[in-house]
Amino acid sequence: MVLFLEPQPYCVVSHIQRYGEKEMNMAHKLTRRRFLEVAGTIAGSFALAGCSPKNQDPNSIYVGVMGPFTGDVAQYGLAVRSGVLLYLKEFNKKGGVNGRQIVPIVEDEKGDSTEAILVYNKLLDENVCAILGDVTSTPTIALAQKSVLDNIPCVTASATAEDVVTHGHNMFRATVTDPFQGVVLAEFAKKQGYQRVGTIFNSGGDYEIGVNNAFVQRARELGIEVVSQQGYPTGAVDFNAQLTSIIGLDPDAILAPNYYQDNGKIVTQARQLGCKKPFMGADGWAGIIGGEQDYASAADLEGCFYCSAFVASNPDEKVQHFVKAYTEEYGEAPTNFCSLGYDAAMILCSALVVAEKRGYTYNSNEYRQAIIDAIASGVVEGVTGTLSYQGTGDPVKSTLIITFKDGKESIYDTINPS
Repeated sequence: MVLFLEPQPYCVVSHIQRYGEKEMNMAHKLTRRRFLEVAGTIAGSFALAGCSPKNQDPNSIYVGVMGPFTGDVAQYGLAVRSGVLLYLKEFNKKGGVNGRQIVPIVEDEKGDSTEAILVYNKLLDENVCAILGDVTSTPTIALAQKSVLDNIPCVTASATAEDVVTHGHNMFRATVTDPFQGVVLAEFAKKQGYQRVGTIFNSGGDYEIGVNNAFVQRARELGIEVVSQQGYPTGAVDFNAQLTSIIGLDPDAILAPNYYQDNGKIVTQARQLGCKKPFMGADGWAGIIGGEQDYASAADLEGCFYCSAFVASNPDEKVQHFVKAYTEEYGEAPTNFCSLGYDAAMILCSALVVAEKRGYTYNSNEYRQAIIDAIASGVVEGVTGTLSYQGTGDPVKSTLIITFKDGKESIYDTINPS
């Protein structure tokens, strides 16, 4: 367990702050790459200090932050974590909830569903009243199934599987679903005048399959011919066979609804095969260029499109405030996952402000229900758009179509909720 605290007029466990002030500052400012190198050391240091309900400050509000901070999908968990902690820092500096500071208790579930349940139980022992998490879909589903039994409010920044929010009324998300993205992309293809489209997708990934299937269904409803659907196994690096099959059918565009590491290879290999057609994708494309490394060249990405709720070049005032604050805090530009973490924390904090006014005992069932009700009925002006909920845990929000020009990402279109 790693406890991240900002300096406060009342220390929850002052011996933790004295013991690890340097380490806490390091952890808060680490880039994703550096965090992976030192996370184990920091976690080990704070495990000695501990933090239990009996020595918690009654004037503070405790919130769990869980995700994969080590392991194969740590880059997503760390990005979400960074956005969450930045918002909580800003919120606390403005006075928190009527002077009560939000204290995040951060736990690593390593990208594993079994670990996620262990982490959840640890967070309950720490007397958290809500959880920001999980990050990827499978552990989040496990969290949803368990947390509904205890009526614990949960906000996932980024889990996109459709059934994440179907297990109870306590689970919300800041992101849109896989099927929603597939529908948006099909309608965008129609708007672009594409009549024939091929798809290439990871046939072993729930995310990729979900986007692909929704796209194909909606595209056919719109009269678009899907000339070929080419799956590939998880871990593949050579896509020439699949691409050759698609390219030979001369589609107007190709859908690649995968994560950016695969998409970079797919686009590069397609260009090597002489294909100049535009590619389309979902929010897994975020990070394909402009991050720690480019996964495809600017020339190869020219004229491609993907849908996402966030791009750092968005001139919106709220977005630019976030980009500036994030860059100053972490020394690098934020990604889509960072922005979703920031908005997830905003959603929860806005609800805590409302719940505190009800006067219920901290972390009682009535208190937790007040948080859930406040999220369900609230409206939040986030950096990924205006978010509200209409009877489900899925947000009603706009999404962006992002394009590439001269190696830069820019907004091509905005799709507003109907």
